Amino acid sequence: MPATQEPTSTPPAPPVSLAALLGRRDLGLRLLAGPEDASVHWVHTSEMADPYPYLLGGELLMTAGVQLTDPARYVERVVEAGAAALGFGVTPVYDTVPAALVEACERHGLPLLEVPPHTPFTAVARAVWRLMAEARHHELRRVTEAQQSLATAAARPAPVPAVLGALASRLGGRAALFTADGTEYAAAGRAVPPEASDALRDLVGVVGPRPGGPASASGDGGGLRLAAYALGGGEGLALGLAAERREAADHTIAGVAVVLLSLLTAPHRGADVSARDAALVRLLLGAAPAEAAPALGPGPWTVVHAHAHGDSHGGDGTPFAAATLASALGTPLVDAPAEGAVRLLLPAGREAEPQPDWILGASAPVEAGDLAAADAQAARALRRAEATRAALVRHRPAGFAGLMDQGEAATYARTLLAPLSEPLTETLRAWLSLHGNWDRTAVALDIHRNTVRQRIARCATLLDRDLDDADVRMELWFALR
Repeated sequence: MPATQEPTSTPPAPPVSLAALLGRRDLGLRLLAGPEDASVHWVHTSEMADPYPYLLGGELLMTAGVQLTDPARYVERVVEAGAAALGFGVTPVYDTVPAALVEACERHGLPLLEVPPHTPFTAVARAVWRLMAEARHHELRRVTEAQQSLATAAARPAPVPAVLGALASRLGGRAALFTADGTEYAAAGRAVPPEASDALRDLVGVVGPRPGGPASASGDGGGLRLAAYALGGGEGLALGLAAERREAADHTIAGVAVVLLSLLTAPHRGADVSARDAALVRLLLGAAPAEAAPALGPGPWTVVHAHAHGDSHGGDGTPFAAATLASALGTPLVDAPAEGAVRLLLPAGREAEPQPDWILGASAPVEAGDLAAADAQAARALRRAEATRAALVRHRPAGFAGLMDQGEAATYARTLLAPLSEPLTETLRAWLSLHGNWDRTAVALDIHRNTVRQRIARCATLLDRDLDDADVRMELWFALR
């Protein structure tokens, strides 16, 4: 059973089931070919003879067949592009959906919808967006209710079994704690087949507190969806989950449980905790970092700044989200303000690793006396991560850019980029960071690649620069930074 790490990012909204769209009677859609269990991520309308170059995958492609000359080849290209389904509007070009198109879609397993004359394509697109909004609202409400349920369970007399029971109930499966040697420590929920149990034990062995090891992993076994999460606290415990299906919100719900279980199963180290709290008090009262650092733990230290990706955590500084991140990175030292970036201190032996739903910037490891400089490094690294849409950016030496006077450079950059509006600046930054790749830039900005081309051409005109010139690109990249 192959184990995979959780994805580092999630779509802006949950996909829409094709069956839910077919259930909208006001649209009058009819399934002519293919399955109805496909998932639609967005809607795209095209009357191109070959729409392949303009598709990103996961679309419900809408067409009236204006340039449909070879249905079999057309469907092949649509399937190659990864479209989720094809919607064909009857009239004004065709009175009925061509039989050859129906046959080709059936052969390739591509869902084909008949769109009646009274239903404009925009109505279908609007219905998809509304269904997405409803799904997102349901997902957020489900996470909130799960957080409340898990927090209530953690306050009961036997908190660990209670939290596992609440988690298993919320996910509709089984939740179990495993020790470092793979022994099941505690469990709740439905029993699973032996094959799934063995696969889950193998998956749990993938995660752990060892340096470089993933904090979470997922896979399949025994017909069930499996996931494993390492608990904080250094005891080698891991949480294993098995369920018939896995939804986008499940990872967030599991993260809340991981934080609670990490706290509930951590050994009581009263002296260590007191020493750490005393060190933090001394820092607050003005002691030098080097004086308090020995009580906090061994150096050198790495400073990490983090922003939640999108709104999957309900905001950057929510306690559950920040605590989940701190647990995954293996540190109790976290600052989660109501607004702004979450900041963490990682002790020696802990390295920042990409985390699902987070954008991270990490400093170079430093001794306690250089923590202020490391904090600035982490802030700059986070800004680079956000600009380049990277999950994690580590501080690196400034190179040639560090040799320039920052004030003069900033003044020149403002003058150079003054003709550009914010959308153009954002597009230019993304395009340069992706080495001029049109398709990757379109995906990163969630716009059509023709829009990218138009904006870059507009930038070249306003700046009066040749953007094919490597020197010009380098100068603009420095300016945008």
